[in-house]
Amino acid sequence: MTSGGDAPGMNAAIRAVTRAAVGSGFRVLGFQRGYDGILEEQYQELDARSVSNIVQRGGTILKTARSSEFLRTRGLVKAAAVLNKTGVDALVVIGGDGTFRGAMDLAGFWKGRIIGVPGTIDNDLAGTDFTIGFDTAVNTAVEAIDKIRDTAAAHERFFLVEVMGRRCGQIALEVGIAGGAEEILIPENPEDIRRIARRLCAGRDGGKSSSIIVVAEGVKGGALEAARQLKRLTRNEYRVAILGYIQRGGNPTAADRCLATRLGVRAVEALLQGETGKMAGEVGGRGVLAPFHVAVKGKRQVDRLYPRLMKFLNL
Repeated sequence: MTSGGDAPGMNAAIRAVTRAAVGSGFRVLGFQRGYDGILEEQYQELDARSVSNIVQRGGTILKTARSSEFLRTRGLVKAAAVLNKTGVDALVVIGGDGTFRGAMDLAGFWKGRIIGVPGTIDNDLAGTDFTIGFDTAVNTAVEAIDKIRDTAAAHERFFLVEVMGRRCGQIALEVGIAGGAEEILIPENPEDIRRIARRLCAGRDGGKSSSIIVVAEGVKGGALEAARQLKRLTRNEYRVAILGYIQRGGNPTAADRCLATRLGVRAVEALLQGETGKMAGEVGGRGVLAPFHVAVKGKRQVDRLYPRLMKFLNL
């Protein structure tokens, strides 16, 4: 099943899990719309042919949703009963921290094995270097910023571009560096807006006629509030572009397709080894299994190189 926000590469993960499981002798069921599909007994049997020609597609053929009923004890009890009645003895959940929190709750009422595959553009899970969908989201945002920069240069304007990521600044960091941004605002390292204003003014005084500022959506007030404050401090005009959901759609990059395939196969291998309550990830190119509580509660550190980079790159 896939759950929570969709991420490019989820279909590649579904394909890998299905074919690895079928090849290992499993019967595979695909539950529709995440945990709601379990509660409503909506599923389809999957085989090698039913997942053909999906590796390149965005979204998820199993659909996805966030289930309010699953947040309550009666929903968990019902889900466990449905899984038992259906004969399911192992579950692969593809999603982000909300999906894995749901899996941890379900484990308190159901004795089957559960393995997670990290599918979220936010790259906000501990226990893996990259989550499925992150690379595609970054490339989508960079492509948009390249176009915005053309307009910024033509009109000699400052643009603030807000990218997704919830409370995590990973997308903003990668997009800001790759897009040549003058400033990057992330929730993990709050910046003094007056210091940013001084740097932007210094750049304009030094002949810089346009600038791109990338803002993570998790920054308080987002790009709109940052633009309001910068306008007050610098007397310059700022345009705001909120990229929004275009970052979650589209064909996954080759990197995301390959990552999804590797992690999908590793999830099935983990089940065959009797593992449960863990997420299949990669750290330093090596396959790892991280307990769900580590994946969702562990803190991802911001690379210390980024602040040092920006000291020179925004000159």
